[in-house]
Amino acid sequence: QTAVVTGGTRGIGFEVAKTLAYGGARVIMVSRKLESGRKAMLSISEGAKEMPDHHGAVDLRFMECEFGDLRSVKTVADQLAEEEPRLDILVNNAGIGVAPYGLDNDGIERIFGVNVVGHFLFTNRLLPLMRTTSHRGGPAPRIISVTSNLHQLAPSTTTFSSLEELNNPNLRVDQYYARSKLAVILYIRALVHRSLYNDRILAMSVHPGAVSTDIQLQVHEAFGPILGRVVTALQTPLLRAPDEGSLGVLWAAATPGDELVNRGLQGAYITDPGKAGGQTELATDPQLEENVWSLCERLIREKIGDDALLDWASTFKYKA
Repeated sequence: QTAVVTGGTRGIGFEVAKTLAYGGARVIMVSRKLESGRKAMLSISEGAKEMPDHHGAVDLRFMECEFGDLRSVKTVADQLAEEEPRLDILVNNAGIGVAPYGLDNDGIERIFGVNVVGHFLFTNRLLPLMRTTSHRGGPAPRIISVTSNLHQLAPSTTTFSSLEELNNPNLRVDQYYARSKLAVILYIRALVHRSLYNDRILAMSVHPGAVSTDIQLQVHEAFGPILGRVVTALQTPLLRAPDEGSLGVLWAAATPGDELVNRGLQGAYITDPGKAGGQTELATDPQLEENVWSLCERLIREKIGDDALLDWASTFKYKA
């Protein structure tokens, strides 16, 4: 099996990438910094040598991508689709945490741009390869997008109707992150309803729990040095280690597809291994689901061209 893990060089993504690699998967880590990728691959490779009953070899690849730049996302996804013969597991994990307002390279509020629009495009460009993989039989391919229970802090007035709404600089600092994670839950639901209804491909959004990762360092930047220390001090006793936070993602990646379907988890919001539900009413609103999908498509086409998105029903020819 082949897995792509965005943000796979640290935190939850690293733990997911490492575990999948030790389990025998070919793992492609996609992240912003080449040096971080080199360090992550070295760490995983060295760790494999210490594992009992392991031959010491792991199959790893790193690709550099800026998810706040849609042209970069398209280029990397297309390179993957061209060069890799299969894709069984896509883990959309890279993201910005709670951080001050700003715009990405495409002029989109940066947290929404990276956490939502960039990964929406990335998934679109890789979906045909996943369909090719699904047609060969074997375990059902799956798309797992990391979200958060903090989606409940999204503004109640959220409609996802326009770029102007996204680029409102007057939200509370934590609401940009919350809004993006609400959108992740919604676009996974939309993906299932609009594109995967005739597929063996599964899609889920997973809340990993409050996890101690480098994203927590952004709290200081977002809230300032004094309040940031207070918020971090309050959070720290409640945080899971990244390896614990990765369990929900790994459960979704490894559980047989038939079991996931029989348990009603296609398109679900998962909060712990095997446990679904607990999302807000906004996260199940059909109109918001439609709006997120339409807004992402519109922004991508406006920013990088009408041909930037593949037909959601398209399939590659069989790759030998």
